[in-house]
This record gives sequence, C-alpha cells and structure tokens, in this order.
Amino acid sequence: MAREPGKSVRLKLTLSYAGCIMLTGVMLLAVVWLFLLRYIPWAIRDPRQDGRPGMPGLGVPDRSDLLIAFVPKVLVMLFLLLVFGLGAGWLLAGAMLAPLARITHATRMAGNGSLSHRIELEGRNDEFRELADAFDTMLAQLEAHVAEQRRFAANASHELRTPLAITQTLLDVARKDPQRDNGELVERLHFVNTRAIDLTEAMLLLSRADQRSFTRSHVDLSLIAEEATETLLPLAEKSGVTIETSGDPAATLGSFALLQQVATNLVHNAIVHNLPYQGNVWVTTSAGPDSAVLTVENTGEKLSSQLVSTLVEPFQRGTGRIRTDHAGVGLGLAIVKSITRAHDGSLTLTPRPDGGLRVTVKLPAAPDHP
Repeated sequence: MAREPGKSVRLKLTLSYAGCIMLTGVMLLAVVWLFLLRYIPWAIRDPRQDGRPGMPGLGVPDRSDLLIAFVPKVLVMLFLLLVFGLGAGWLLAGAMLAPLARITHATRMAGNGSLSHRIELEGRNDEFRELADAFDTMLAQLEAHVAEQRRFAANASHELRTPLAITQTLLDVARKDPQRDNGELVERLHFVNTRAIDLTEAMLLLSRADQRSFTRSHVDLSLIAEEATETLLPLAEKSGVTIETSGDPAATLGSFALLQQVATNLVHNAIVHNLPYQGNVWVTTSAGPDSAVLTVENTGEKLSSQLVSTLVEPFQRGTGRIRTDHAGVGLGLAIVKSITRAHDGSLTLTPRPDGGLRVTVKLPAAPDHP
C-alpha cells in the first residue's frame, strides 16, 4: 500500500522532548518573574532626589529596569534550553528506538526469505524485549513450518512419481507387445491407480485439517472409537488381531468426520503394525475435567524412542506390516497429528515396554450443553 512519506518517529520524539523542556523552562521563568513582581510592587527611589533631608539611601530598580535586565537573560536561557532539548532528545530517541531498528531489519530479512535470522535482543525485559522475543518465536515456528512443508512437498513428489512411473512402464510394455494378455496389466494398473488416488485423497485431507476449514459440533470419542472398531473388525479378524474397546463417554468439540478419520487411522495402524499372530489392540476413551482422551495401544515389535519420534512425519513408516495389501501411503499418523492440532489437542506416541505402540490423543473437553 503506497503512502506519502512522513516525519520519522525519531524526529517526532525529538521535537516532543524539546517542546516539553521548553514548556517547563517557560513555566519556571514565569514563576520567577511573578515572584519578583510580588516583592517589588512599586518603584523605590533615592530620597535625595526629593530634596528631603535624610540619610542617603540605595536606589532599587523599578519594574522597567527589572524587565530590561531580565528579558535578555530569559531569551538566552530559552535558546540554550532549546538547543539542549533538541540534542538530548535526538540522542535519547535514537537510543530508545535502536531495538525497533533491529526488529525492522529482522523483518525485512524475513521478508526476503531469510528465516534463520534472530533478533536476540539483550537487556532486561521491557516492551521492546517482549516484542523481539515474540518475533523470534514466530520466526522459529515459521522456519520449522516452511521446512516441514518443503519436506512434505519433496516426499509427496517422490511418492506420486512412483505410481506414475510404474503406470508408464506398464503402458510401454503393453504397447510393445500388443499380443500380450491385458488381464494382468489391467489388474496391476488398477492397483497402482488406486494407490495414487489414496495418496491424493490423504494429502487433500491433510491440507483440509491444516486449514481448519470445518464446522465444530459436540462429538463423543467413545462412539467414534466403537464405529472405527466395527468398521475395521473384518481386517482385524483376517489378520488374527483381537480388538478390545472400553472406556467412558468423552465429549469434545470438533468435526465428526475428521475425528472419525483419527480413530480409523489409529486403529488401522494398530492392526497392520502388529504381531504376525495373536496380536492385540486396545482402544480406550476417558474424560477429565477439561479433556477428552482417546488411547490406542497395540502389540508388536519393540520400538526405540528415536523411531517413535519420527512416525508422525509425512511418509514415515515404522516396522514391517503383517499384511502387505494394506501398505497405506505413509500419511496416517501425519493426518492424525494435523487433525489433533487443528482441534487444539495434543498427540503423544510412547513405545510399550513389551513391544508395540501407545498413541494418546488428548482434546479439550466440550462444555456442557445449555
């Protein structure tokens, strides 16, 4: 937005400081002048000038003499106050605005794409220090978000390139061998195309959660957990996994569809990342004074804390799966993290001592119905 150039803040502060000093000086000199007039009300003249006898007296100046002697000194004093006010005000304003100049410099660097620069303002805590610290925090979060988006874009490009390359290869083979049976080719193309569609839909869901473009309503996590369990029960039975669901009603505010996706992704991951036989999945819900909690645990291989900390990154996969036909696209926990964050909640992943994973989603509790 184009604006006309104006006076700098430093100049305005300088003029303000000088004006305050001048006003204080004028008021002080006015008080002195009134004081002098109060105690010299009339002219006192030498008695010898009246021709009366008496001891010679000393002449005291009248008001005109006092005015002649007082005004030049007042003008000189006001001039010195003006010079001092301008000089001291300019230096003082510069010192006061120095932190603002550093913040402005950091803002311009951030605008040019340099997000790694930090202000790191020294000194005690004041308004400028709070502003600088808040700006540094914002830069750190923005830098982390941009880095995450770049990793996501690179990983998404790689993941999408794989099915496209496979499709291109299959089509090239079919074109070079027209006599070949197309039944197997169509089946493989269908599988690859389905995987690409799943990946695209997962990225769209992740983007929707990040934008928080959804309507909030009262949602019971216990009902969502039961529905997700019933939906995935055939997969669990086919995989030899036992699912146990328990818990109390846990109401929160959010999108039913997105929270249903959270529960479905967690239960699905718990099934496919499990023991090859006699695996278990535990789905529980609980409600606190200010929170609604969904916990999904599963048996499986022992996981290190370092590996668990990377599972929420997009396209990160943990241990091997017990079924290769449910490979997923590597966005399950990333979607859960994004949806949880969009609902102002927290996601905690903890490796179980006996193997497997415990995932806890903690959301703000819904207020009581009016």
